[in-house]
Amino acid sequence: MTHKKFPLLFLFLFLTLFSLNSSYSQKYNAIDSIVLKYPNFGSTEKLAERIQKDFTSEHDKARAIYSWIALNINYDLETFLDPPKPKNYSFKTTAERDKKKQLLDEDTMQKAFRSKKAVCQGYSLLYTHLAALSGLRCQIVTGDSKVDLPDIGRRNNLSNHAWNTVQIDGQWILVDATWGAGSYDYHRKVFVKKFTPIYFDMAPKYFNTKHYPEASMYKGNTGNKLEFLNGPLIYDSLIEENAEILMPYSGIVKANDGDKITFKIKNISKHDDLYYLDKKEEKMKLENVKEENGILEFQITYNRKMGRFITFRLFQHGFAAFKVVPKSE
Repeated sequence: MTHKKFPLLFLFLFLTLFSLNSSYSQKYNAIDSIVLKYPNFGSTEKLAERIQKDFTSEHDKARAIYSWIALNINYDLETFLDPPKPKNYSFKTTAERDKKKQLLDEDTMQKAFRSKKAVCQGYSLLYTHLAALSGLRCQIVTGDSKVDLPDIGRRNNLSNHAWNTVQIDGQWILVDATWGAGSYDYHRKVFVKKFTPIYFDMAPKYFNTKHYPEASMYKGNTGNKLEFLNGPLIYDSLIEENAEILMPYSGIVKANDGDKITFKIKNISKHDDLYYLDKKEEKMKLENVKEENGILEFQITYNRKMGRFITFRLFQHGFAAFKVVPKSE
């Protein structure tokens, strides 16, 4: 039974890999196509040996690890929705504490590899482990993330996500293998499995709008936490188009009923299918559209019946979202 289903599964993954995000992933197609054909491996050591055999540069090895994890590890939705209580352990010395934490991390990483299921901690631990086996310097970064409309302007500080930074030819790049595997649909309460190439070596200007590290050593030029939380929510299609929101300057827009809100977006054309949704998720057209020097400017008339969020879509995919508050607030 299994061998008859494999060609269909392979075809599905192949089409997913090369039809989605094709413009971004083109430069990685050769690496991803090799990893896509990998068989099952009995150990992480065997997998790392194969990666080192097939790829020589640090860049290609780092990408191969990302692709293998994103393609093979499924998100553990059950654990995400009902997380277990943190494991407590006693220790007398710092060395003993570090050793016990190392053993717990090793167990989490191996479970992710064997079961092919994990949440972000398992993804990031597995990436770090395979990177080390492949001769790469890699670190885990923990912090906050923005993924859904209520994240715009929220005030509670969270540490809800983990990702990686890996050194390639002396430069540290950003990697999120969890989001490379797909995304959680907060409306349907399901995880959508979808290989997403862009979360490997993503430009910091995009990565930092969706990730905020706890440790100051990783913050770089990400600004302060309030600026992060108050920024617009951006989606994959904006990143894939290399677009940039120039106006409004914040993700929180002050407007009353009937006010016109002006938007300016770089690298989007008036010929692109950009629109926004009302509260009933009906398609609404942009107003006073003009384009100059690669910048699209337009307006929308705010109607409170639209709700408190304005969500733009590009070719039916999420693009960016803003929160609207009355001018009196």
